[in-house]
Amino acid sequence: MRGADFSEMAAFVAIAERGGFATAARHLGVAVSTLSHRVRRLEERLGVRLLNRTTRSVALTPAGQRLLEELRPALLTLETAADVVSDFGRHAAGHLRLTVAPPAAGSIVAPVLSRFLLQHPAITAEVSVDGASVDIVEGRFDAGVRRSGLVERDMIAIRIGPPVRFRVVASPQYLARKGIPQTPDDLTGHDCLRVRLPNGALLPWRFRAGDDTIDAPVSGPLVVDDRGLELRMALDGVGIVHTLSNQADAFVEQGRLVPLLQDWLPPAVDFSLFHPSRRQTPPALRALIDFLRAETWDEAMA
Repeated sequence: MRGADFSEMAAFVAIAERGGFATAARHLGVAVSTLSHRVRRLEERLGVRLLNRTTRSVALTPAGQRLLEELRPALLTLETAADVVSDFGRHAAGHLRLTVAPPAAGSIVAPVLSRFLLQHPAITAEVSVDGASVDIVEGRFDAGVRRSGLVERDMIAIRIGPPVRFRVVASPQYLARKGIPQTPDDLTGHDCLRVRLPNGALLPWRFRAGDDTIDAPVSGPLVVDDRGLELRMALDGVGIVHTLSNQADAFVEQGRLVPLLQDWLPPAVDFSLFHPSRRQTPPALRALIDFLRAETWDEAMA
């Protein structure tokens, strides 16, 4: 393949995956006019229109969709091969693209990734924090981080960070006004702040009942899709929140939030780094996997 052929196809894939010329140009570090010229040459060479362009949008034609499906695995193979060659030096090198669930980003991934990048200065990373269930192959991510129980079975997974407990918390001001619930049933008379998941469902308030778990029927004055906003409202005394401890621990230590119903909460959850099975794992990802396997977690924290 000639260099011009590769640049044209890479330009087409970037535009198709990012939904426009401007975002693709920023990603590739080239001018919009350069991308337009490359795609036009590719269409002329193939003798078929690949993109339908308007002043506001770019959409794939049927031929463009078919070409994208064929090019994705080929480009992934080329990128992997380039990373393998770059690993011939003494230190691992390359670029990592990770998608991370919000609960794991700040308190689990951030400290691990900081230590990893300091030990591997030739590796760079790009992290996308997204609450949706992202297809890492389609999104061209090297790996993802989410709750271990939500990782697809066809993925390779490795635990990252210690287990995280659940917490139900409220501010002292709220409890002084509304009283302290003693059991999950008591939550019926309280203002509970809810979280809506990317799939549209409300996040359940789950509690332990013997060997089983139950979802408490709660309601309240606020539904959000952002944990930061939820905690901000709890700190202001608007209501009670049910969350992972890594979201609330700092505020509990400061006395700004009070833990509730601690004997009713379900077991802690794990988070895992996961990636697809490949014949050749990119060197940067291999280095991260080796780093995680060398880390030890204090089970007493669970």
